[in-house]
Amino acid sequence: MKSFLQKIGIVLLVLTLSTACEKEFIDRAPVYSIDSENYFNSGDDYNNALIAAYDILQSTYVNVLLGEIASDNTLCGGESATDVVGFQQIDDMIHTPVNSNLRDVWNWMFAGVSRASYILEFQDKTDFPGKAQILAEARFLRAYYHFELVKWFGPIPLKGNERFAIGDETRIPRAPVSEVYAAIEEDLQFAVENLAEAAPQTGRVTKSAAQALLGKAYLYQDKFAEAATVLQEVINSGLYELEPDYSVIFEPQGENGVGSVFEVQYSDAEGAGFGCLQCSEGNVAVGFNGIRNYVGPEFDSGFSFNVPVQEAYDAYEPGDSRRDNAILNINAWAEETGATFGTGYEHTGFFNRKYLPRKGDSNIGDQNLTNPNNYRAIRYADVLLMAAEALNRGNIDDELAREYLNRVRRRAFGDMDHEISASGGALTDFILAERRLELVGEGHRFFDLVRTGRAAEAIDGFQEGKHELFPVPFEEIQFSNGNWEQNPGY
Repeated sequence: MKSFLQKIGIVLLVLTLSTACEKEFIDRAPVYSIDSENYFNSGDDYNNALIAAYDILQSTYVNVLLGEIASDNTLCGGESATDVVGFQQIDDMIHTPVNSNLRDVWNWMFAGVSRASYILEFQDKTDFPGKAQILAEARFLRAYYHFELVKWFGPIPLKGNERFAIGDETRIPRAPVSEVYAAIEEDLQFAVENLAEAAPQTGRVTKSAAQALLGKAYLYQDKFAEAATVLQEVINSGLYELEPDYSVIFEPQGENGVGSVFEVQYSDAEGAGFGCLQCSEGNVAVGFNGIRNYVGPEFDSGFSFNVPVQEAYDAYEPGDSRRDNAILNINAWAEETGATFGTGYEHTGFFNRKYLPRKGDSNIGDQNLTNPNNYRAIRYADVLLMAAEALNRGNIDDELAREYLNRVRRRAFGDMDHEISASGGALTDFILAERRLELVGEGHRFFDLVRTGRAAEAIDGFQEGKHELFPVPFEEIQFSNGNWEQNPGY
């Protein structure tokens, strides 16, 4: 942990809040304050610290990219076999503890934990109106970062409402997965009890978002009854609905729409470079997904990573409106529009249309690193499918599970002729297949395969007992001085 603590663990990002733009809650440049122990003297101080905790969400672009690349949905792509070697290794399931991209996931998610815990460490210092809301948001964010870490690395160190300090890596053990999830549940239960149904600003967390993440955490532990209960509360709230037109969801006009439970907000207000990708206010993954040397309508060019495979494209049934709005068939598109493009490494003929760079963005700096496309982190369709899975796999109510599944399918096909009537294990298969079709390109597939025990049969090179988790970065094991053991198989 020393590697990231030396960089960001002892500083506070203080940002000035502006309401001039919906996305400005997190798109302001940071100002650093070293005298942090004298901070938290006013509500503004807590609010600025909260903005800093939100800001790290933008770094989760790499989690999304790798959640697809590691799965059977896509190949790594890029320019060549040595273009971002860490991505290529994960795609081929030959990654090791020496992987700069996995180190980024570890460092950036722990940075988020540290920023959220900083607020909670000083939660009793000052009273002001709206304090409970800020503390609840901080606990949601800490749970979000902890959830990412436990998905990727399994056991991780926990320190409660305190920031990690240099040297903790030699004293604090990696907590068992069960303890990590218990901490996540506790944070989210607090958030559910103290958050409002409506966010004070677009992009900030709501009660429903906390419930949805809690339901997801339960589902990852096979706590089906608990998951079903809390996810149905989101469904029954009446606050969300499926966007009738699937093609709108991932366009600019679809951001923070009727089916959005929680989104990571991005903007083109601040550029970045390859020396500091996490400094971008834009969605870096979008440029990585982009079509190489593209000239044509609607899209900007990019680096041709994360390219969907033929099998994922062919998984859609005839008449499913999602296919061509989720996966771009570049040859068909070029024939239709006259567009031209280059081919990169592992070119499949397909691109992740959901997160391609769109024309018209006023990008600052490198257009490939500052795209303003929000990441739809929790969608209502995902909530419906998680609830369906919990109801089915928990042997609770297959009829209601089918109803939730079929709501998603009715939107996809625009009719009621493609409804599923199966029960039991066959229904489980349909629900999990539907998750792939609905959520392709959104970073969930690898973890869905792992948590349901289906990864080895789906992912080339996947070794049971090893690849369910990623290795803790080599530097962290070194710094722990024998306190932490590496994950099995690495």
